[in-house]
Amino acid sequence: MDRDLKAPAKIKRYADCMAERDDLWRGADYERPVSAAVDAIVRTIRAGGRVFFFGNGGSAAQAQHLAAELSGRFMLERPGYAGIALSVDTSALTAIANDYGFDRVFARQLEGLAHPGDVAVGITTSGKSANVIEALKTARARGVTTIALTGNGGGPVVEFADIAIVGPNGPSWKVQEVQFALGHIICELAELDLVRS
Repeated sequence: MDRDLKAPAKIKRYADCMAERDDLWRGADYERPVSAAVDAIVRTIRAGGRVFFFGNGGSAAQAQHLAAELSGRFMLERPGYAGIALSVDTSALTAIANDYGFDRVFARQLEGLAHPGDVAVGITTSGKSANVIEALKTARARGVTTIALTGNGGGPVVEFADIAIVGPNGPSWKVQEVQFALGHIICELAELDLVRS
């Protein structure tokens, strides 16, 4: 939990909210892991592979959004790329959760869908989401390149990521705002690279 739900509500203004965001990009160097993620995604798509995205709650929404940026388009008219969100099939999610437990909802899907050379992108603000960790373990065992979009020091998920993009410390919304921007940067750079080739 990243907030005290019993704390009294504060009176805030727009300027207060903007001031809370001043430090989102300070001291962060995302260029190397973002470039590595772009390279992995481009390599995979060029080889006819797929990019799987997954997460919980707001991270599930981001997973869907980023998958759509690949399968639809980001900025350029071009062929669709294989971007797949594992959080959208309610029948698979509920059946797997019921039969195997919620920790396996993404891993089980990857067992059936992922092939060596694909990319799996796990999104978690805390770095502690058990089902994201299990999915990255499964992906890695299948020869899939694993990417973690995380925050708050990275958490245990980074142990199972070939590429870890670790956002800021703080509440989920801070991490998500950075993840969202970095996700767009990754999709844009991948698209530009793929269109040029």
